[in-house]
Amino acid sequence: MSVDPQVIRAEPHTEIGNLIQLHAGTILERWSHRAVQEQPQAPRVHHAVLLNDLRDFLQTLGRSLAESQAPSTCSHCLPASNHGAQRWQTGWSLPEVVRDYQILRLVLVEFLEETLDRPLGYREVLAIGLALDEAISASVVKYVQGRDQEFHELQANHIEENRQVQQRLRVQAEALREADRHKNEFLAMLAHELRNPLAPVRNAVQFLMLKGSADPELQWAGEVIDRQVQHMSRMVDDLLDISRIAQGKIKLEKVPVELATVVARAMEMVRPLVDARKHQATIAIPPEPVWLEADPPRVVQVLANLLTNAAKYTDEGGQIWLTMERQADEAVITVRDTGIGIPSEMLPKVFDLFAQGDRNPDPSQGGLGIGLSLVRSLVDLHGGRVQASSAGRGHGSEFVVHLPILQQTPPATPETRKPVEHSSAPAHRILVVDDNKDAAQSLALLLKLCGQDVRTANDGPAALEIARTYVPEIVLLDIGLPHMDGLEVARRLRHDLGLKDTLLVALTGYGQEEDRRRSEEAGFNAHLVKPLDLHELHKLLARPTSSGSSEGTAEKG
Repeated sequence: MSVDPQVIRAEPHTEIGNLIQLHAGTILERWSHRAVQEQPQAPRVHHAVLLNDLRDFLQTLGRSLAESQAPSTCSHCLPASNHGAQRWQTGWSLPEVVRDYQILRLVLVEFLEETLDRPLGYREVLAIGLALDEAISASVVKYVQGRDQEFHELQANHIEENRQVQQRLRVQAEALREADRHKNEFLAMLAHELRNPLAPVRNAVQFLMLKGSADPELQWAGEVIDRQVQHMSRMVDDLLDISRIAQGKIKLEKVPVELATVVARAMEMVRPLVDARKHQATIAIPPEPVWLEADPPRVVQVLANLLTNAAKYTDEGGQIWLTMERQADEAVITVRDTGIGIPSEMLPKVFDLFAQGDRNPDPSQGGLGIGLSLVRSLVDLHGGRVQASSAGRGHGSEFVVHLPILQQTPPATPETRKPVEHSSAPAHRILVVDDNKDAAQSLALLLKLCGQDVRTANDGPAALEIARTYVPEIVLLDIGLPHMDGLEVARRLRHDLGLKDTLLVALTGYGQEEDRRRSEEAGFNAHLVKPLDLHELHKLLARPTSSGSSEGTAEKG
């Protein structure tokens, strides 16, 4: 027959309750000894909190058993709750908390039976068990509350930390985007500022070379200056190209192109450097034509960069080989040299941006560390691949480019563009507008030497005033002018002065796609990038001056 717990709770058990209160210290020692004996390695045994409030718990437990049902009879639940909170804080497990009270039940029964010298009565055992069950419940509830509260706090902290991390990442991402924007603006401005002083230097040296001189040393000096200006111009272009590739702004203009033509153009570009360093360059091309569907200037750029590297990193009098062959559906171009080689530890990083290592003992032949990175990017854009190899220092280097070939030979088209001789260019009225006086004057001298009628202006208002009466057939106009930029000058020349047939040519240090688009929208017929090449100048002078017959898209500078 079951016993109602409320009835048991209402009954006073004075004898056993008083004994528990009187001998709380002895019971505490026995319980502690039994707990340590049962689990000597358990973490709970080694905490000083093991005995915290337990004496108070035994005292209140004794009172609960000794008194009848009254508000004080459940007072033992308060220290039991404290035990639950303490044991969660000190790392106990929930089974250890429950086992703690189970051990106490055993110790209590044994102690009371020894002290009373009789077995405990059925109702006394029930009363002790019921009181300890209440204690276990209170302790477990507090333990779980402490655990849940800590979990909640940890989760809240974790959410807050995640929020802060996400915020920091957003701030950092925005800072990186802003830094990248500033970097691109800086590169564009750097290119402009570098090209501006290069323009008068190249104009002047081309003027001297056109004038001619019997002095071989002066001829040599002119060639050196012109070669170094071209070298610096290519470095500026490479720097901007790397930035545009990183932003995904380079779009290939693929057309069928015969690879031998591309090789010849690349070799033509680097020939001055090869000759200056007295290298022996050997080119091996298969007799049958190999066609690519590619962007010709970009493939020329790839091969020119590889050949330039070979020339720079090979001592004077060394050898350079460029070989080309067809392998299945690929064209394989190999550039090999007898130069200083590449250390094995540098090979995996040789195509990384700004990676240079200690390859060149001659600082005058150094670079920006972007040429090979640009090579890989451009080859990747063409669906090809490039590899580097070297036997180590002093054993030369080899770069192999694989490009997909065009499976069908394109139909032959007649060559429509012929080289223009500068002496055959007709005379034109030309207005040169540049705030850099050296650039304007040197270009004017060069044009006059070619038989042209030239006026100069150094700002927009002066250019408009001259054009009003001079009515130029060609205007070579810088875009980065003070007060009134070249785009606004172009609009006013077209709309205010009605110069619809005048050939407007942007001659500027700004050469990115956005710059070309803006110049075309402003009414320019062509967009050339400083410094102006003499061959480009000859082609320009030979063009029709009527805007209706000029090309609608800006030329590549």
